[in-house]
Amino acid sequence: MTEPMVRIWNLHKSYGRNAVLKGIDLEVSSGEVVVIIGPSGSGKSTLLSCINFLEPFEAGSVKVDGEYVGFGPERDGVRVRLPERQLDRLRTRIGIVFQQFNLFPHMTVLENLIEAPVHVKREPREQAVARARALLGRVGLAAKETAYPGQLSGGQQQRVAIARALCMDPKVMLFDEVTSALDPELVGEVLNVMRDLARDGMTMIAVTHEMAFARDVADRVVFMDGGVIVEQGTPEQIFGAPREARTRAFLRKFLEQGDGHGPAGAPEPSPTSDFVPFPRFLEGTAGA
Repeated sequence: MTEPMVRIWNLHKSYGRNAVLKGIDLEVSSGEVVVIIGPSGSGKSTLLSCINFLEPFEAGSVKVDGEYVGFGPERDGVRVRLPERQLDRLRTRIGIVFQQFNLFPHMTVLENLIEAPVHVKREPREQAVARARALLGRVGLAAKETAYPGQLSGGQQQRVAIARALCMDPKVMLFDEVTSALDPELVGEVLNVMRDLARDGMTMIAVTHEMAFARDVADRVVFMDGGVIVEQGTPEQIFGAPREARTRAFLRKFLEQGDGHGPAGAPEPSPTSDFVPFPRFLEGTAGA
C-alpha cells in the first residue's frame, strides 16, 4: 500500500504541565482534504505546528512524504533530533498559512513570493518570478504584484500568503484558521482559493470554524477536544449523524450561536444539494 502523505502516531505535546496533545494518531492520504474542527484550546493549531516542527513534541512521530519530521526513529530507546539542514529541507515540502498574514511589509507582493524560493531553495530569480506571477494569477491578484501589503485588504493579503506558500511547491498545505482575522465579507475570497486547491488535488489539512467549507470541501472531518481526536468521518457522518456526545454538543453550540459567517455556522443546503446538515441528532441532546 502507498504510504500516507502525512502520518502521525502517538503524538504528545505539552507546555509545562499543560498537556495539549495527548496521543494523536492521524493519517492523511495524498490528495486528501482533512478539516479539523473543535473548540478553542483543543490542540488543533498545536497539531499543525508539530507537523511542520514549528513546535517540538515530547513523544510520538510525524512523517511527511515518507520522511520523518523533527525526530528520526529511536535508537536504543532515545529519540534522535534531525539536523537543522535536514529539517529546513523537509519544511520546504510543507506549506503553512496562519491566521495572521506574516507578509514582509517593506517588500512588494512579488518580492514576498520569490524571497524563499530564491534564498532558501536557490532557484534562479527568473524561474521564481515566473512561478510567482502564475500563482498570483491563480489567486486573482495578477495586477497587485508591485503593491505593498499595506495597500491590500485583509483578504488580498491572505491570498498573497497562500500564493507565497505555494511558491515553494509543497507536498502538503496546512491552513491554521486563515479566515479568523478577516471581515466576514472577505472570507469567501480566501475560501474560494482553498476550494480551487482542493479541486486540483492538493493535500490539505485545515483548522477552521467555517463549517460550510468543511461540509462542502473536506474528504474527512476530524473533531478534536481536550487534546485528543474524539471522532472523525465524512462530512455527511460528522455533520449528519455524529456518534460522540462531545461532537454533538459542539455542533449544537454552533447551530445555536452561529459563527458569524452564515446562519449558525452551517448554512442551509443549496437547492442542488440533498445533504441536510444537523438533522435529527439534535433532538433530545440538551444534556449531551
